[in-house]
Amino acid sequence: MPLANQVRLVLHTAAYWLILALRDAIPKTHPLAVAEFATLRLRLLKPGARVIETASRVRLAFAACPDASPIRHLATALAGP
Repeated sequence: MPLANQVRLVLHTAAYWLILALRDAIPKTHPLAVAEFATLRLRLLKPGARVIETASRVRLAFAACPDASPIRHLATALAGP
């Protein structure tokens, strides 16, 4: 059982660092830049989207997402060079 607890701790740590990186990538003028982690999870990670994958790009089609522009900004900011 101790191994399962260590794996769980590693997964929670990775999730924390992911949310922290997302919050750091949000422009400082946006209200989500100072939001709590639970708010970021609900507003940025949980909205449903249809993934359309082509040979050259991956497109996300959001049904009704009022926070689509910050998600677009985060995708380009975290994509790298």
